[in-house]
Amino acid sequence: MDSEKSVFLLRANEGEIESVLKQALKMTGFKAKGTVVIKPNICAPKYVPGAVTSPTLLGILVRLLRNTAETVIVGESDGYNYPCELAFKKTGIKKVVENAGATVLNFSRDALVRVRFKGSSVKSVYLPKTLLNSDALVNVPVMKTHEFTTYSGAIKNLFGLIPDNRRIFLHPHLNEVLYNIFIHLKPDITIMDALTAMQGNGPTKGKPVRMGLILTSRCPLSLDIVAARIMNIDWRRVGHLLYIAEKIGIREENIKTIGCDPDEVTYSFALPEADLPVKLQHKIYEHEFLTKIAFCNSKLIKILQKFINQYRKLLHPARASL
Repeated sequence: MDSEKSVFLLRANEGEIESVLKQALKMTGFKAKGTVVIKPNICAPKYVPGAVTSPTLLGILVRLLRNTAETVIVGESDGYNYPCELAFKKTGIKKVVENAGATVLNFSRDALVRVRFKGSSVKSVYLPKTLLNSDALVNVPVMKTHEFTTYSGAIKNLFGLIPDNRRIFLHPHLNEVLYNIFIHLKPDITIMDALTAMQGNGPTKGKPVRMGLILTSRCPLSLDIVAARIMNIDWRRVGHLLYIAEKIGIREENIKTIGCDPDEVTYSFALPEADLPVKLQHKIYEHEFLTKIAFCNSKLIKILQKFINQYRKLLHPARASL
């Protein structure tokens, strides 16, 4: 069995998270040593089921990793409109992580190291020194749809490792950036929180979907391909997944699933609806200059967000802001 391309698919109810995580860690053969960094998905300044990684799952995972690791750090970067410290507190993640014996770290406040990309339009990015000096990276994304990438999962979660809160400027080159982050910071293990997923206009404004699943793999791309299949999304139509798959030569037929049969847990997720604001933002992301102009002024962005929320309340009440 090629464990590198295997995806372990396990059912998990709320009371079974610890036993399932133990099983997942054992099946992948991952053993935490030294300093371990966990990268959850904290894409909102409060806990939103299906958008933000479950604090309960994170707390249990920290406890399990602390059995063998010297240090466990849960890290995330500042959001575009909010500091990471606020998100750690309001989501409840800071409390459960510290109670479990780990610390939280705002990557945007860490010392930075310049990492150069070869053969890319983006020549380099700055990455957190703590992350680069760690012994292992544990990626803990959420299964969900995304307004701008259709699907968001393991590889998209790595984008948050870039500590610049203006990383949105990199969206015109997103496929290249994600590929290079994948190459430089490939997680030692990915554990996808699919207890509650999100459909529709994710990553934050969609509707929660109770899936009761945890997916685990040593290969985040393999995991994403299986997760997209479960969501009934053609992964080949997700730009960054196809781009990376072609770069590293991975083929879907070579990916093994162990545990649940993906066909038995498949659920057709509602895809994002591209209303006028989303269409405009798609167009903006096609050009680096327009992206920087559109998102360089945070005060202007807040005004535009209020306008968009009012627009959606009038035309799409269910799409209103959180």
